[in-house]
Amino acid sequence: MSEISATSSGPAPASGGLNVDKGVVLVVALLMVLAAQVIGQVISPRQSLLFLIGGLLGATLYHASFGFTGGWRRMVVERRGRAMRAQMLMIAVAAIAFMPLLAMGNVFGQPLVGAMAPVGVSVLVGAALFGLGMQLGGGCGSGTLFTVGGGSARMLVTLLFFIIGAVAGTAHLPYWLTLPALPPTSLGTLFGVPGGVAVTVLGLAAIAGVTALIERSRHGSLEAAPRPARKGLERLLHGPWPLVGAGLALAALNLATLLLAGHPWSITYGFGLWGAKLAQAVGVPVASWEFWTWPAQASALNDSVLADTTSVMNFGIILGAALTAGLAGKFAPKVVVPLLSLLAAALGGLLMGYGARLSFGCNIGALFSGIASGSLHGWLWFAAAFVGSLAGVYARPLFGMDGFKRS
Repeated sequence: MSEISATSSGPAPASGGLNVDKGVVLVVALLMVLAAQVIGQVISPRQSLLFLIGGLLGATLYHASFGFTGGWRRMVVERRGRAMRAQMLMIAVAAIAFMPLLAMGNVFGQPLVGAMAPVGVSVLVGAALFGLGMQLGGGCGSGTLFTVGGGSARMLVTLLFFIIGAVAGTAHLPYWLTLPALPPTSLGTLFGVPGGVAVTVLGLAAIAGVTALIERSRHGSLEAAPRPARKGLERLLHGPWPLVGAGLALAALNLATLLLAGHPWSITYGFGLWGAKLAQAVGVPVASWEFWTWPAQASALNDSVLADTTSVMNFGIILGAALTAGLAGKFAPKVVVPLLSLLAAALGGLLMGYGARLSFGCNIGALFSGIASGSLHGWLWFAAAFVGSLAGVYARPLFGMDGFKRS
């Protein structure tokens, strides 16, 4: 199966001109308009805007095929780091904006909090499990959503088991929090805002530099971005988008999320909430679990799912990706998914859901938003998840998935 999130150059343009799935585009566009109106009326106009930001995130992720999973695997197997360098740039740009704003505490009366979390065993184990799972599942947190939006049947399996794993993680998180850990640590607090930004940007630049050195050592030069077959408005609407441009757009949209929601972009909390609500509906007493007795979690469990910012943005991501898949003529590709691949999708989803809950987020909530917020746990998450991802790359052949060929 061709996994959209496993590539880094974006969906290829249809041969012989545009091949827009007009029915998909019309239906999804109407759904987005109706959903935005309902959310605005039932919850608030701000929540409706966050839903639409989710739609823009989904469009950007899909049109650029901006997935961490494929980018990391490509670095390991092919020694090509173009995708990882775009990721580092994205996080660096967000950090430059985030840290001064978070130090202010509020903007225009909106309180701001960063993606901060303890630094300990829970993050170490959870992130490693997540990294392993994302290579088996075929997508990370954001990759799972935008590929589901693009019509991937296999990624629906990953998402289903992602949700199950996330619910299991909520059951066990209180135990994991008893294990050794440092309190949430901010580089902006440790070094001051300028120092925290400098340390963060230099660290990200160092990682980008290492990928460049490795790539030059293997290939003699850095891989150039592919020349687009489309230009201007046509490329904007139908893709593919450049990785660097998409990374900058994602940084800007994460900043918009921080300013509107009061916290950065996150994904996987919504999965645990969806699963808990479904479990409760069939009689599982999740409300008595310690995690769901904490005030914020109890409130989310009792409120409408539309009141949860992460959930409405996730819905927006799925629909935004579906819309752009239709515009690209790539919605619901006809593929045959082998049984072993489906098994890998299920196992990968479980590992990602459970690991994300233990490590306080995924590649978005913990890595992107965490490092951009100046949180030390984001760096630990990155290191542990990359090691787990490395193990996942070498586990893929056990499930009939070859990944990238060595070059």
